[in-house]
Amino acid sequence: MDKDSQAKVKISELKAGIGNVNVTGEIVSKEEPREVITKFGKKLRVANATLKDDSGEIALSLWGDDADKFSQGDTIQIENGWVSEFKGNPQLSAGKYGKITKL
Repeated sequence: MDKDSQAKVKISELKAGIGNVNVTGEIVSKEEPREVITKFGKKLRVANATLKDDSGEIALSLWGDDADKFSQGDTIQIENGWVSEFKGNPQLSAGKYGKITKL
């Protein structure tokens, strides 16, 4: 196995509850960032976006600095991402330990 033992997955393969996700796609839509209060009382910025690849699309949450760093039309790579469920739909984010890179 090579040093990058994480295989990239297709968006169509993502399901809620999967962690350690590496995926690449294009941000096809993005809402304006807004401030939210977490369940722990912390104020954070978040922007909802949609990430698409040739297999499908998924809701993407851009938290903190990432909410301003990326724009519609950007191709990004998410390493060590996390898929949760929001209102019954899978939602991808970098999570606490992941990172997003513009390609």
